[in-house]
This record gives sequence, C-alpha cells and structure tokens, in this order.
Amino acid sequence: MSEDLRVSEDLVEKVRRALGRRGPLAAAPVPPEIPEPVVRLVHSDIGLPALFAGRAVENQMEVVRCRPEDVGRRAAECLAASGSRRIALAESRLLEDLGVAGALAAAGLEVRPAHAVSRDELYGFDAAVTDVWAAVAETGSLVVRSSPRRGPALSLVPPVHVAVVEPRNCVPDLVDLMEKIEREGVGPAYTLITGPSKTADIEMSLVVGVHGPAAATAST
Repeated sequence: MSEDLRVSEDLVEKVRRALGRRGPLAAAPVPPEIPEPVVRLVHSDIGLPALFAGRAVENQMEVVRCRPEDVGRRAAECLAASGSRRIALAESRLLEDLGVAGALAAAGLEVRPAHAVSRDELYGFDAAVTDVWAAVAETGSLVVRSSPRRGPALSLVPPVHVAVVEPRNCVPDLVDLMEKIEREGVGPAYTLITGPSKTADIEMSLVVGVHGPAAATAST
C-alpha cells in the first residue's frame, strides 16, 4: 500500500469515528430536501421582463423598452448612435414581422441577411441584430440559439450586438432555462450573453470588448 493511500484511509477513518460510525455506509445517504425559495431567487413568472431589464443594466447592457411597432426604429437609432453603418441581420420570423430590415434600410444603414455573410466577412461589419431564444431574468442573460443558417458567430464577432427580446421568452432562472432546453429540444449551440464581453486577465484590469461585442443593447 502506498503512503498516499494509507494517509487517505487514515483520514477517512478519523472522519468516520468523528461521525460516530464503525464502518463504511451500506448506501449513499439521501440528501435533505431544500425548500425551493432557499435556492431559487425568482419564484414566479410575475414581473420577469422588468427583472431581466434591471439585471441587464447591471451587466452594462443598454435596455430599450418599446412597443412592437417601434422596435425597428429604436434599433436603428441605437445603431446610428453607436456609429454602426454595416449591419448583419439574423433571419427570424420575429424580426421579419417587426419590419426590422426595412426600418434599418430606411435609416440609411447597409443591411445584409446573415445567410449572405460568411464568418470571415462578419469581421468587417459594425453590428449584428438578432432575436433571442430566451432571456434569463435572474442573471440578465440573453440566450441565442444557433441554426444551420445562423451560426453563433453572429452575436459574438461584430463589436455591437442589438438583441430583440420578446417578454414572453423571459424565464426566471437557469434552472428554468435548462428545463426549457430539455422540453423544446437541444439545438446546434446555445450562447449565453451576460453583458458586453469582459476580461481581467491582464494585471486584473477589467477591459470590455476584447473578445466579443463591446456594446450590447436589448430591446424588449
């Protein structure tokens, strides 16, 4: 028997004696039930859009709450304010129904659909506009699900990301998000976005936008 193994067994025996046990357990103990309000901070679906908006602002996102008919115009205003001119636009029924492409074009922005932009070309775009599959209220996170026609790079490469959030797609917390994924089926990839990209790897100085968008706007 090696010295390390002997030390480990001695340690386990000391713990066993401290617990008043004479030998190993025959079966693993059943963990105690923990009341859900203790481990989950969001207990209902009430007020999820407002909670998401507050947490997103804490994460340094800009949040614009508006009516559906104003989404395209407000997105164009946010993009113009950021100095963005070339826009890659995700293809989705939501963005189509809201007339986002027409509103951006009417504002004088160059808009190209995501399927017509290669990953290499994406680095030459100023911003991307996407819908989101879900929004996590507790953490203020956007959840973007990729598809064969829209890879994850769309929300990760351009320096500005504008995301359109439907209030009905807000979920309370990450537990609910995992349940939603299990219920609706796993997609090719999920990207959780909690504010602009950040890193503090160099001398513990926080730098924004090193490896992803430096600005994120959520329109709800």
